[in-house]
Amino acid sequence: MLRRTCFSLTCNGGKILYQNRHISSNENIKKAFKSKRIRAISCDVTGTLVSFLGRIEDHYGDAARTCGVEISQETKLLIPQSFNKAYKETSVSHPCFGNSCISSKEWWRRCVKRSFELVGTSMNEQEEERVFQRVYSTFGSHAAYGVFDDATPFLKWCKRHGITCGVLSNADERYGDSILPMLGLSDHMQFFTFSKNVGVEKPGKDIFDTAIQDAQPWLCLGNNRIRSDVQLLPEEVLHIGNDYQKDYVGATNAGFRSVLLDRYDEKEVAEGWRKGGALVFKDLIDVAEWLGREQYELGPRDECEIGT
Repeated sequence: MLRRTCFSLTCNGGKILYQNRHISSNENIKKAFKSKRIRAISCDVTGTLVSFLGRIEDHYGDAARTCGVEISQETKLLIPQSFNKAYKETSVSHPCFGNSCISSKEWWRRCVKRSFELVGTSMNEQEEERVFQRVYSTFGSHAAYGVFDDATPFLKWCKRHGITCGVLSNADERYGDSILPMLGLSDHMQFFTFSKNVGVEKPGKDIFDTAIQDAQPWLCLGNNRIRSDVQLLPEEVLHIGNDYQKDYVGATNAGFRSVLLDRYDEKEVAEGWRKGGALVFKDLIDVAEWLGREQYELGPRDECEIGT
């Protein structure tokens, strides 16, 4: 049976987030894909489903002061730059958050320590550990993350239409283990593919291939079983993200469909994405309406069998 999107999407309180809304920014985009079926959707996390709250210099600086480590305002303002450098250094020495070599927590311990070293903040081992634990706890709490208003309604809408949803992200497993459950999102998703576990980051093809394998058992959303002769095809997966190289180029090279979100109204950046061939939307509401407007077939046909 052909499944098409309905033209309303509501939040938990019943408020209508959209109803047949016109999207002028994408009216001139040509149809990018020949196939018209979506069976699974993979999403990036930060900037797609989840927003980062606060400033990193405040989170790090407050952690240091709470632990009795003096840090000046001038030094605190250098933390974003030092963090970016420390993150790159740690990623080079231990790719994919350490993969199977070190734990993700140890990876972050080294990154946080190096961030403070680069701004010249001197600490003994006990202070380093106390500050790290404070930073690590902050970045596993509501203080650092919020959910975009359209994320939960979109995931529920996908489930109603039989679409298997999951995460495909350059991140460690803590997102799946604690952060997404804390934010109330994990109950609406079926698979979680993280670079930490795979050992490959986007835009590498292997992580997209792994996402297909992770999504395959959930194509009937756990209510029925899928026939053994049915396989999820790359072109039946839509990947949603906010990075041109990682999310658009990586996904399309792997055979996925892909769209990008311009959550923060970065007009010049978004225009560059469009010139590079990407479909760009403001939010997940736009994505749902686009699927409806383009009359995509959603979810399973006759692949699901009643379990015995």
